[in-house]
Formats: sequence, structure tokens, C-alpha cells
Amino acid sequence: MKKLLSNYKSTIILLVSIIIGAIVGFIFKEKATVLSPLGDIFLNLLLVVITPLIFLTITTSISKMKSPKRLGKIVGATFLVFIITSIIAVLIGFASTYFIKLVKPEDGEKIKQSLQETTDEETQENEEIGILKRTASLLTVNDFTKLLSKDNIIALLVFSIIFGLAINITGEKAKPVVDFLESANEIINNVVKLIMYYAPIGLGCYFAALVGSFGEMIVVGYLKTFVIYTIVSILYYLIIYSIYAFVAGGKKGINLYWKNVLPATATALGTCSSAASIPVNIECSKKIGVPEDVAETAIPLGTSFHKDGSIIGSVFKIMFLVCLFGMNVSTGTGILGILAIALVSTLLVTAVPIGGGTISEMLIITMLGCPTVALPILTIIATIIDAPATMLNVVGDTASSMMISKIVDGKNWLKK
Repeated sequence: MKKLLSNYKSTIILLVSIIIGAIVGFIFKEKATVLSPLGDIFLNLLLVVITPLIFLTITTSISKMKSPKRLGKIVGATFLVFIITSIIAVLIGFASTYFIKLVKPEDGEKIKQSLQETTDEETQENEEIGILKRTASLLTVNDFTKLLSKDNIIALLVFSIIFGLAINITGEKAKPVVDFLESANEIINNVVKLIMYYAPIGLGCYFAALVGSFGEMIVVGYLKTFVIYTIVSILYYLIIYSIYAFVAGGKKGINLYWKNVLPATATALGTCSSAASIPVNIECSKKIGVPEDVAETAIPLGTSFHKDGSIIGSVFKIMFLVCLFGMNVSTGTGILGILAIALVSTLLVTAVPIGGGTISEMLIITMLGCPTVALPILTIIATIIDAPATMLNVVGDTASSMMISKIVDGKNWLKK
């Protein structure tokens, strides 16, 4: 019993702090938002280390690879797994909503009238951004200093991979740089460990403020969406990811997965940020047995390119609008269109929200041909499902990293 408690000590403390935070939020309601700054301290500390952590983990991981072929194998396996699991997520999301009316069409006017935010200016700006231009701005930046911003994670990933490859190609002459990067990487990982000592307080206060702010602000349509999405998320979390763990490592894989995944789950639920969960998620994956280079490559990439929760959320947003505006999607073309829109609108946006960014919602609205009044409607849905969606986004990367390890290192990867 003592050994069990020792293994799960940090996890239990995190879960208890979140539960206490939720209770405080329900009891004191909006008054609980006074605790928000204490939660913001934890979130800000995590976000501060994101940029150096991603750069150092990826560059050192790639620079240490004896063969660039292994990097190619890891990246190839990563995107193969991401594509397959994303398709599974969008299909499950669609199956969960197709036969359920998330909102009655007659309630549409009431919902629209309750949302009076002006979004025309931002909408017009987003509509003018084409897919190719959007892709270019995601993959690259025109100023090195912009790589230091958490808003440009994908561009940082691209640069880190290129930098790591350059070090690998340079060979022996780059050894001083490799030594420096490895030392810096060790330091930044210790910084993360120190920050995590504050996690119980930070997560508890953050959750109290979250529940206090949004606990009673969900009307019928949103409540139905939230409840159904939460149920789907829990089932997906328990069943689908267990299947992924079993496919990757059999019974041993499942045992190791559930023994180590809870800290990443708690951090995701508490911070509602996939990026802020990267340090904890990498550590959880390593404890499961995922090779270091796989974990440090797949997890950051997954934060930007693999979002099971967001994909399912996009399906819910689409079906909400379908019900609201009375659209007909019963044809095969309509169904395929919904699946495609959900995938595209999710995978073309970055992992870290850009100050109230609505790019994903705008893509959905534009592709569905809905009026711009639908934008704040989707923004509210995004807000109320944020916690469970982030949980699936984060934990999906953990389970996927196990399958990637199996592809890269073979069926006996857990024994290595």
C-alpha cells in the first residue's frame, strides 16, 4: 500500500487540489475568480519555459541521433499515427452527434440575440488569409526574434529540426555546441521540475476560478453540447487510448500507460493548454518507456499537429451550426464535407491560442457558408469544452507516442 501511495503521490496531490478547486468554485461562484492570479502564476511559469524547452529538446534529440535515418523514421511514423488517429477521432465525433440535435432551430434566434459581440473586423481579416498564406505563416517567420514567441510554436519546431539536422551534419566540429545544448536542456528540465512543485496550488486555484466563472453560464443548447462532449471525451479517454496502449505494448503497455498518464491528464485539465502540458507529457511518456528521442520529437509535434479533442470539438461545432441553421447533411457528400472541414479547421491552427484567436471557427464558418454571427456562438462552445478537449489533445499524444515507438523500434520496444 505504501509503495502504491508512493508511486501515485504526486498524482493524488494534483487530483485532490483540482477537486478542492472545483468545490471552491461551485460554492463561491464568481467570487472564486479572486484566486485566478495564483493559477495564472503557474500557467505563466510553464508558458515561459515552452520556447526554450521545445528548442532544446528537439535540437539535442536530433543532434544525438547516430543516423538521420532514425529522425526520418520517427517523423514519418509520427505523422502516420497522427493521421490515422485523427481520422478515428473525427469519425467518433460525427457518430456521437449525427443523431442528436444539439440545439433546436427555433431556439436559434434566442441564442443569436444573446451574443452581441462585434466580430466583423476580425472576421474580414481572417477571411482574407488564404490556406497557402496561412500555411506559410505557420511554418515560417520573417524575424528570428519571433521564434521566441509562444505564438509561433510550429515555426519554432521547423527551425529546431533544421538546426538539429545542421548540428548532426556538421559532426565533430559541432561537439561544443552539442555539449552546451545538452547542459542547457538538463537545466531547463530541472526548471520544469521546480515549477511543478507549485502545481497543486496553481492548478487548484486555476480550476476554482474556471468553475466559478463558467459553472452557471451554460444555457440549454450549450449544456447539452457540454454534457455530450464530456461523456464522449471520458469514453474516448478510457476506451480508445487504452486500445492504443494495448496495440503498442499489450497488457504491459496498458499497465505502464495508466500508471504514468494521470499527471499529464491533471495538468491538461487544470491549465487548458496543450503547450503548457508539454513538459509534463514528455516526462510521462519517458516513464512509460517511450524512447527519449521519440518522446521529445513526437510530443511537441503532436501539440501542434495532433488534436483528437479539438477535432471532435470541431465536429460538435459544425453539427451545432447544422442544427441551428437547419442545414441538410444527410447525403454522402454532406457527411464527407463535415469530416473534411473538421480535420482541416483543426489541423491548420496552432497549439497555443493567439489572444482570443478565432481562426479555427472562421474556417468552419467560411467552409459551411454560415453568417458571421455564428462566430461568437462557436467561441462559447470552444470555451465550455476547452478542458476535456485539451485533456484528449494531450493524452492522445502520450498514447500515440507509444504506437510510434512500436513502429520505430519494433514490437519489443518496451524491453529495450
